Amino acid sequence: MKLDIKSLHEKFGSMFEVALLEELVEFGNYMEVDEGFILMKPGGYIRTVPILLSGSVKILRADSEGREALLYYLGGMDSCAMSLSCCLDRRKSEITAIADEKTKLIAVPVEKIDEWISKYSTWKQFVFITYQKRFDDLLGVIDQIAFQKLDERLLGLLNRKSKQCGCSFFNITHEELAQELATSREVVSRLLKQLERIGRVKLSRNKIELIDIVKT
Repeated sequence: MKLDIKSLHEKFGSMFEVALLEELVEFGNYMEVDEGFILMKPGGYIRTVPILLSGSVKILRADSEGREALLYYLGGMDSCAMSLSCCLDRRKSEITAIADEKTKLIAVPVEKIDEWISKYSTWKQFVFITYQKRFDDLLGVIDQIAFQKLDERLLGLLNRKSKQCGCSFFNITHEELAQELATSREVVSRLLKQLERIGRVKLSRNKIELIDIVKT
């Protein structure tokens, strides 16, 4: 797909002014990435910031031993606050960003981020809203860790995945779920079997069906 004013206007509507859309066409790089594609790794300098058009990207943070925990998901029309923060401060990435499904996005060069904040009020608002959404996401993660049992966190994660993809089937391993919850595969397997016994999920090889979907 080639970026053009018409397609971006259809996608963003009145979210950005025409002049900003013109700069997105000129400087943005349209990308389509498959599930599992790594957009960002810890320790690297961030050269571009993604704006998702469709699909899903999960943001993970690792501890000193390399164990990763899920921070939040990005969906359509989202951007990554951690990326924005790192590029504005010229800091190295502290997170891993991985496509959770086939994803379409616009990669915006870092040198444009600060320039557009001063130049376009709609971009400044977009950046502030992005920070607020991610702050709310992180508060949700803290609440889950502090106040929820692990089985509740697991169900919450599956419901978030369901909401993100609009589906109830997930091709995902117990190891991957354990990684996102910062626990062990054995614990996740045991909890999934318990959830299957009470009719909340249905299990098959590397596939999970969420039966009791929580509507939000």
